[in-house]
Amino acid sequence: MRIALDDERRASTLEAVRRFCRDELDREVSEFQAGLLLDFFIRELGAPVYNQAIQDARKFVQEKLEDLEGDFYEPEEPY
Repeated sequence: MRIALDDERRASTLEAVRRFCRDELDREVSEFQAGLLLDFFIRELGAPVYNQAIQDARKFVQEKLEDLEGDFYEPEEPY
């Protein structure tokens, strides 16, 4: 699966990259240069961050499912 940003998210992220470079690095970068940086970070970090998020979510749900029986188990008593 390739990670892709929709047009609106990509545009706002490109602006954030340009602002970061200007404010933190004292360097003006073009939209093209910001796009190269963004593409690099998505390529390098996108899959590992996505995979970690999936693992964290799976662990969270699994822990909640394990607690489900303890939280909601109703003992059966013979009548």
